[in-house]
Amino acid sequence: MTTQTGAPAVSRIEALDVLRGFALGGILMVNITVMSTPGGFADGPAQSLIAAIFHNKFYVIFSFLFGYSLTMQIRSAKRAGASPRARTVRRCLALMAIGLMHYVFFFSGDILFCYGVMGLILLSLSSLRPRTALIAAAVPFSISVIAITVLGMIKSAAATGSAEDAETVETARELAAMQSGWLDAAHFRWEDFTDNIGGFLLLSLLGVLPLFLVGLAAGKVRLLERPERYRPLLRPIQWIGFGVAAPISVLSAVTEMPILTGSNLLASPVLAAAYGATVLRVMDRHPSITRVLAPAGKLAATNYIGQSVVTAIIFTGYGFALFGRLSDWAVLGIAASVYAIQLAVSAWWVRRHRYGPVEWVLRMATYGRRARDDHQAPPAASGLA
Repeated sequence: MTTQTGAPAVSRIEALDVLRGFALGGILMVNITVMSTPGGFADGPAQSLIAAIFHNKFYVIFSFLFGYSLTMQIRSAKRAGASPRARTVRRCLALMAIGLMHYVFFFSGDILFCYGVMGLILLSLSSLRPRTALIAAAVPFSISVIAITVLGMIKSAAATGSAEDAETVETARELAAMQSGWLDAAHFRWEDFTDNIGGFLLLSLLGVLPLFLVGLAAGKVRLLERPERYRPLLRPIQWIGFGVAAPISVLSAVTEMPILTGSNLLASPVLAAAYGATVLRVMDRHPSITRVLAPAGKLAATNYIGQSVVTAIIFTGYGFALFGRLSDWAVLGIAASVYAIQLAVSAWWVRRHRYGPVEWVLRMATYGRRARDDHQAPPAASGLA
């Protein structure tokens, strides 16, 4: 989302928009597995494909860009003579409100509520120097790797028939709720939110906040604003990501060995970085990719929620009620189609409008009446921050 008003605009960074637009497709491929099927895809080729290539990779890019965007918002506020803290608090509270509605009415895997909460924590850490921010990111991330590895092994060793029976009951309950009407589905999601909010925020603290901090560090040195600085890094990142992290991700997806859980968690952000590096290199060689992906990235929040609205109509009881009724491959085909349509619609929309609907709401919450004063100015930094 645009982050500046009433002051000289911070120039848009095409790389950020392109990366966001790219990440939207991968996020949908992961999210639709639980949007369409009780408990997500069953073990099989489709699930292995998602686990190896998509799962825990694309939200990494989104989260990194959130942290990066915060530094741009702070710069914008200072140029405007406004309080960066007040602006960021208002934006984060708006994200939490939008995220809660999104969670309850459309998708229980929402990230906006979490982003709002973690954004407030990131704001309190925004004065950290880049190196300190990286160190601060390493601590909770290391804890999460160790904890998830241990818990995965314990869960595997302690698997019992009663636990499987309880999971089957919950899956049946979810199936009934999603195939029912709007209120039944919303009630199920609200109970899920209230029952799991503590664990949800803890996982975000350990898994999302570190990525925010890495983005904060990169934003403070303006890494993506200076191609001459990041271009020499792209090829090494690709070699490490595709040469080391990708085999680990594939092996973990195919074997599902609990001992590989921690290694896979470590490999995922490295592979995500390789994806991002590849997109940036392709963008340099084929600038036309900017025209394809950047419009969707400019409307990142609208597209993210739009994905949930469309899939809710397809799968839940207040639409076609296809929840649990399609093959995994058909579901992935729907995801690819929805994403392709979003790319086309986004390109059409940005030629006619400065902001998407959700972006406009966030701007109004952040700037109030002053958000209306810059309609003639070029758009500034955008994103879910």
